[in-house]
Amino acid sequence: MKRPQLKSKTKFTPAQAIVTYYFIAIAVSVILLCLPGVHKPGVEVDFIDSLFTAVSAVSVTGLTTINISETYSVFGYVMIVLILQLGGIGIMSLGTFIWLLSGKKIGLRERQLIMVDHNQSTMSGVVHLIREIIKILLFIQIIGAILLALYFTQYYDSFKQAIIQGIFTSVSATTNAGFDITGQSLVPYHKDYFIQIITSFLIVFGAIGFPVLIEVKEFLKNRNKNFRFSLFTKLTTITYGILLVIGTVMIFLLEMFHSLKDMPWHEKFFTAFFHSVSTRSAGLTTIDVTLFNEGTDFLMSVLMFIGASPSSVGGGIRTTTFAIALLFLINFSRGKDNIQVFNREIHLIDVFRAFAVIIIALIMVFAATILLTVTEPDIPITSLVFEISSAFGTCGMSLGITGDLSSIGKVTIMILMFIGRVGLLSFLFTLGGKSNKTKYRYPKERVIIG
Repeated sequence: MKRPQLKSKTKFTPAQAIVTYYFIAIAVSVILLCLPGVHKPGVEVDFIDSLFTAVSAVSVTGLTTINISETYSVFGYVMIVLILQLGGIGIMSLGTFIWLLSGKKIGLRERQLIMVDHNQSTMSGVVHLIREIIKILLFIQIIGAILLALYFTQYYDSFKQAIIQGIFTSVSATTNAGFDITGQSLVPYHKDYFIQIITSFLIVFGAIGFPVLIEVKEFLKNRNKNFRFSLFTKLTTITYGILLVIGTVMIFLLEMFHSLKDMPWHEKFFTAFFHSVSTRSAGLTTIDVTLFNEGTDFLMSVLMFIGASPSSVGGGIRTTTFAIALLFLINFSRGKDNIQVFNREIHLIDVFRAFAVIIIALIMVFAATILLTVTEPDIPITSLVFEISSAFGTCGMSLGITGDLSSIGKVTIMILMFIGRVGLLSFLFTLGGKSNKTKYRYPKERVIIG
């Protein structure tokens, strides 16, 4: 007689499984970045720098302690592109895609993992979501790579170099990774508005949120007058647009008599616009950001802290989190105890989650800042806050201090990049384990506030 198997008490929750898979992805990425032929001849890279690059690539951040163009060969570029795809599209998305190609059935457990990986509130339609994400993202990357590769022929002597630059830039921009193989980000194309516009579109497509892209595709495909965009799409698109406009205007005003003072108005505008786009989560730059004043650095830190939209390639607290918290404060100041927007009412649990994410994120950034002021005493606190916000928002912009960080500083930044990629809620649920609903309630009592 078979002995009945006991149900494992240590079975991972979906959130814990996702975090574990991302740890495994980082381990595999480190191995890929240490393969023979990945580095240029004579170049040696310390393990912690390879680990840092792997974490940065899987989290599609772009912060690096080494110069990518001077360190990696063409084979190394290919490995980085593969890792960026893994991090940008998502562990479960690629896994599901492989399962679908092999004809395997997507079970309940897999659907739960997909739901957590993409911040979905329901398992309904998650497999369709994955199919659409893969198709849309690859389509955008291919179009971007073709346009950029053809255009780059005027900058490079060989068509091979133009193709390499076009593919790498397209993947890096679409996944909001911020990696570059010029050694200077997009600074060499500071006056080339075509490259900046194409790259900006790729960044926005990657950061706006996959559900938004899917709904836009369905709208264009059906041309149905009765088509109604979801509340998520309306809220995240408007919030994204407002943040983009505010960022552009503020950077323009703060820098027009400073780092941008010798530029014509159109060059000032494109510089401000591109960096506002890039602070969502991309990290690419067209000017040396160390030239910006501290006011601009602080503004960009806030924008990077907010980050991209949920179910996108970006990190941060996310645009909808910021929007819900702001809408609650506006409604509360008017004496309302709920949030009504676009003829819909926001669930109270989403308000709780929004404030929980913001408060914990602020505590985490504050704690990281305190730690780095101790471990990096020679680095200005403005630069540290900028670096920390960039890591948490998986942005990748830096004021040039990444390579100068101590081992503790690098580990701290790696942890922030990792949390920014897997999502703060997923990370919290990982620590909390399985949810236990309260089976009883105590009497309620009012508490004096304010």
